[in-house]
Amino acid sequence: MSGIGVVKGLMVALRHFVETYLDDLKMGRKRYHTEEGIAYRSSKDTRGIFTIQYPEEKLPVPEEFRFIPFLLYEEGPNGEKVDRCTSCGICAKVCPPQCIWIVRTNDPVTKKPIPAPLEFAIDVDVCMNCGLCAEFCPFDAIKMDHDYELATYSRAGNLFDKARLSKPVSYYAGIRPTNYASEEKARKEAEAAKAAAKAAKAAPPA
Repeated sequence: MSGIGVVKGLMVALRHFVETYLDDLKMGRKRYHTEEGIAYRSSKDTRGIFTIQYPEEKLPVPEEFRFIPFLLYEEGPNGEKVDRCTSCGICAKVCPPQCIWIVRTNDPVTKKPIPAPLEFAIDVDVCMNCGLCAEFCPFDAIKMDHDYELATYSRAGNLFDKARLSKPVSYYAGIRPTNYASEEKARKEAEAAKAAAKAAKAAPPA
């Protein structure tokens, strides 16, 4: 009777093989080269062979997917980059593998520290993508990226500096629209509450 089990297993493989071509005929080229096709291949309705032909095909990553952290900057009135990071060092302190290094900017005249990073580096070979740096950042200045195609042939270029880590707020809004919307809503509510409290304090007593 053991031979029947082998035949049944081969029939399953044959069915998947045939259904692959039937599914290809039904979907056409859009099965492999459009967002609709990739979404279909990721669904429970697809038939046949389920292998994604990477890198020609790429599965869309979920919004909460996290990879190497990056720094956010906003554009000033004259187009200049304004870092959200104040180089407070909290991210480096909570980082489990201790792969974040920060150098704070100092005023060239007074030599006093300025709340802005002069240097910011992350060793991506050591980073464990836990997201604690983004979770604990009090200024929403560091976030987790979606870019996972960072393979290199050597370790030389795996120490990301501030220039490589910096990305605009618009990029973050594009990859994490839900999180960005909720954060902006909370930010505006906090600013409104602060303005109301300030106005109430400045108002003359009745």
